[in-house]
Amino acid sequence: MNEGLVLIAIAIIASSGVPGLFLSRQSALGQRIAADLAVSGAVLGIVGTLRFAVLGVSEPIAWRWAVPGGEFAIAIDGISALFLMPIFLIPMLGQIYGLGYWRQAEHPDNGRKLRLSYGLVTAALALVVIARNSVLFLLAWEVMALAAFFLVSTEDDDADVRYVGFVYLVATHTATLCLFAMFALLRAAAGSFTLAPFAAGAITPAMASAIFLLALAGFGLKAGVMPLHVWLPGAHAMAPSHVSALLSGVLIKIGIYGLVRVTSLLPEPPVWWGGLTLALGVVSGVLGVAFAIGQHDLKRLLAYHSVENIGIIVMGVGLALIGSSVGRNDWIVLGMAGGLLHVWNHGLFKSLLFLSAGSVVHAVHTREIDHLGGLAKSMPRTALCFALGAVAICGLPPLNGFVSELLVYVGLFRTLGIGDGPAWPAACFAAPALALIGALAVSCFVKAVGAVFLGAPRTDHARHAHESGPTMTGPMFVLVVCCLIIGVAPPLVAPMLQQAVAAWSPAVVADGTKLAELVPLGWVSAMAIGLVAAIAAGWLGLRTLIRRSEVGSTVTWDCGYAAPSPTMQYSSSSFAEMLVKLFAWALRPKVHVQRPRAIFDHAGEFHSHVPDTVLDGAIEPSMRGVAWLLSRLRVLQAGSIQLYLLYIFIVLVVLLLWKGWM
Repeated sequence: MNEGLVLIAIAIIASSGVPGLFLSRQSALGQRIAADLAVSGAVLGIVGTLRFAVLGVSEPIAWRWAVPGGEFAIAIDGISALFLMPIFLIPMLGQIYGLGYWRQAEHPDNGRKLRLSYGLVTAALALVVIARNSVLFLLAWEVMALAAFFLVSTEDDDADVRYVGFVYLVATHTATLCLFAMFALLRAAAGSFTLAPFAAGAITPAMASAIFLLALAGFGLKAGVMPLHVWLPGAHAMAPSHVSALLSGVLIKIGIYGLVRVTSLLPEPPVWWGGLTLALGVVSGVLGVAFAIGQHDLKRLLAYHSVENIGIIVMGVGLALIGSSVGRNDWIVLGMAGGLLHVWNHGLFKSLLFLSAGSVVHAVHTREIDHLGGLAKSMPRTALCFALGAVAICGLPPLNGFVSELLVYVGLFRTLGIGDGPAWPAACFAAPALALIGALAVSCFVKAVGAVFLGAPRTDHARHAHESGPTMTGPMFVLVVCCLIIGVAPPLVAPMLQQAVAAWSPAVVADGTKLAELVPLGWVSAMAIGLVAAIAAGWLGLRTLIRRSEVGSTVTWDCGYAAPSPTMQYSSSSFAEMLVKLFAWALRPKVHVQRPRAIFDHAGEFHSHVPDTVLDGAIEPSMRGVAWLLSRLRVLQAGSIQLYLLYIFIVLVVLLLWKGWM
């Protein structure tokens, strides 16, 4: 029943963009039909997922088909259910948001392509997480990858968009090649393409390690784990904002799902698996937020925060792997529950931030932070949503980011040997890194909120900004409510987290370790409710005081300068200068200065830019070198048949000699 409901939902969502293909390019009817089908399919999928979460009953479906080794085998377990919730919820809100943000009449050339691809990506994501056959998994994975390419390349008349689309396509198919190799090894070890756990001793350590490393590379590329993140910043920045919400909130999490699923199949992981995963999480978290601080593009800033939060999730998964290696079920529960809850939380608050940024772009027509400012006056609802999303992503109470990071913190601190069992104190060094990530995130979003929404408008576009309509702000407030519910009532999500952890590690079921026994979620909830009440009381008191008093207005303190202007405000570069210099060894900032020749000389210029060190500093120069080398080899293609026959003869001679030597 549950699998049937989810399968019907997938079919409805996949077909949501089809009716619009047969309607006029200027007609809004196709867009409304797509939104209606997407919403109805998502609601059906959420119902099926919640039925499993409540009843715990799985009814797998297995249909034979003609594909060699393939079988349409699907099933829902605790891991699948946890990932299905954001897969259905966030794209549904994105479709509603798109009614106002990407109107068909305003985008006749690409609106239909966008909606068709949006539905296909959502359906393929859902099919990936319920697939129980490697061939079906790869089929759904490839549909997801190609449809996401068309989403990233929505505005393909722009050369920059085509470039980031090409980078994404190369990255995603590199990941797919890794997965082909990984599933081939799984097939060799298991004897079938069925995705089922191995019994203890059923697979050699060398084979298991090879499978793990291929999974880490393939799924890490999709998730954006640093240094495999190269496609992510450009794709998130250039795509339409509700596509960016889908990419960041849902699609990159499919890499986390794959890593969690494959590690659940492999028994007895060595401790270095968890240590490597934890280290990659720390690197992604710290450097992801460091790169975000140096960005001037609002959406690119948010994109690097996706790398940061993927790092936090991977830290939780790494802690769980270490716990599985050393027999510490409390580490497994805290690490996996914290990481998987952060999958939910990041999906909610990052989608909220991207939709809020899209509202800004829709009103001001620029993503450049230094061209914004003062938008809180003209866009108060957008400003409120962005500010609440910033609080959540910084891991501050009473919103949801605090809860998942707390679970990871507690798990890391327990590696010091608190309680019974062995210790692994090296993991505890990740806790200061997590604290550093939080501090840097606060500084980054102080910059973003201050430069975008506070102060004075820096350009005419910012001065004439307007608030977005209800189809755009409505989904944003739904995400705010979701962030608040998890923040103030974390016991509500504990059962689904426990189901997911139990599906990953049966040892937790046998031991009876409970999440609620390891972390006082009730006290966390009471603290959050008290904080919300205190904030509400303070706000009401302030409003009452203002209403009863005469309030004037004046400019802010300007050091006595008689002619204040927007140029006196902190810019994106000046605010972040100290932190960018602190991480200059990794960020490699580029600075251009043209010094003024006289006092008040307007010819002076200052520009700073933080490129992506891996893509711009390593991969692109390497590829240019390879292209140069291959261009020199064109001399071999002289167009002479006699020369080509000589090549064949030489190869045959070499092969005969090699065969004789062997």
